[in-house]
Amino acid sequence: MLIIDSPFTDAYFNIASEEYLLSRFPAEEIFLLYVNAPAIIVGKFQNTLAEINLDYVTANKIKVVRRLSGGGAVYHDLGNLNFSFHTLLGDKDFMEFSTFTQPIVQLLNNLAIPAKLEGRNDLLVDGKKFSGNAKVVKNGKMIQHGTILLDSDMGVLADALQINPLKFTDKAVKSNRSRVTNLLPYLPAGMSLLEFKDLLINEMLKANEGASMYRLDNEDEQAITELIRNKYATWDWNFGFSPDYNFKKAIKVQAGFIELHLDVHKGYIERIKVFGDFFAAQPIEEFEQQLVGKRHALPTIAKLLETIDLTAYFGKVEVNEILTLFH
Repeated sequence: MLIIDSPFTDAYFNIASEEYLLSRFPAEEIFLLYVNAPAIIVGKFQNTLAEINLDYVTANKIKVVRRLSGGGAVYHDLGNLNFSFHTLLGDKDFMEFSTFTQPIVQLLNNLAIPAKLEGRNDLLVDGKKFSGNAKVVKNGKMIQHGTILLDSDMGVLADALQINPLKFTDKAVKSNRSRVTNLLPYLPAGMSLLEFKDLLINEMLKANEGASMYRLDNEDEQAITELIRNKYATWDWNFGFSPDYNFKKAIKVQAGFIELHLDVHKGYIERIKVFGDFFAAQPIEEFEQQLVGKRHALPTIAKLLETIDLTAYFGKVEVNEILTLFH
């Protein structure tokens, strides 16, 4: 087993490294640890916009990254330790999570913390979740990865993942918001995330004969950076990959009541309809047609709205008022 302790806190890099390591080490078992600066990691089959509070995420410069595995959206920050096991698929049961969560449970039990695996894929202490796990099979290998909430900012976690479910109608996988807790109050006094991480690494070195540390070299970093550029930092992967969805929102402004309905396919507006009691000098269908085929992404829409005489369609409105309809 190769044990890798990522020296980076960039979510694009660490999530991309999971895919890169599948091709870099096609036959070796790997235990990867990483800590991300604030980021939301969404499951592969989720509608990203339906899982995040976009206004809050944008204002606070929180990265949004889609991972390879299914499951729900999770919040990462510098108080959250993430682990990732890579192993040959073989005859292992894909739905069995205990094999790779046991080292974490064992370490915590050794620290007199009553952690346990409960349900399909959650680790709990005192009935509250501190770790969620997900899996994916790719290139003949299986990845099981999860979070360990140690000292995460619960306020930011709640705000970043707080969305209005009435805006979206889709068949995408929805996140299950469980009661969560940090492990810090349960750990020995003064223990930091880095100290806990070192304990976990030592546990893995002892429990896996022949295990050794591996440090990403310049070639690895360059390859991962290229994967970020082509995939993990792109709108197409993080937002456009979302399943089809319907979006609706209404606002009340000086010009009147305005209601927007969108049908979105792979992140692009396929159909649009605007309703309301505003007064339009020009047919609203002309406005709608200019949005068809555009990304359901605020920068794209904002740029387009700046080129349109909105007063011709809505009366006395500001660009920012119409822009709020789209998020």
